[in-house]
Amino acid sequence: MKRAVKLGVALALPANRDCAAKVLYNRLMLFLVIEQFRDNNPNPVRERFLRDGRMLPEGVVYHASWVDPPRARCYQIMEAPDLDQLRLWTNSWEDLVDFEIVPVLTSQDYWAKFESES
Repeated sequence: MKRAVKLGVALALPANRDCAAKVLYNRLMLFLVIEQFRDNNPNPVRERFLRDGRMLPEGVVYHASWVDPPRARCYQIMEAPDLDQLRLWTNSWEDLVDFEIVPVLTSQDYWAKFESES
């Protein structure tokens, strides 16, 4: 079952830059998750996924993924309240996959930080 989710919150920032820094909002953190299939074999991951689904804990959202077949890697964009919540998900797959987790920002959020500092 797919869930419709929003990646972020659109903000209408005031024209006055001094006010822009005061605009606050809450959102989940974005993570780039790089999965390296153990023994370069994606089949055990596929079998578990077909049997059990993605096994996401409450609050963790899957957005998209891309597979690099020659390197037996998968790149995913995930959203979660924090790293600990995301780790609940990776714990379910650690026997089949080695994970690298990189907290990321959207380009819009990254560049907006510079605007608010000006």
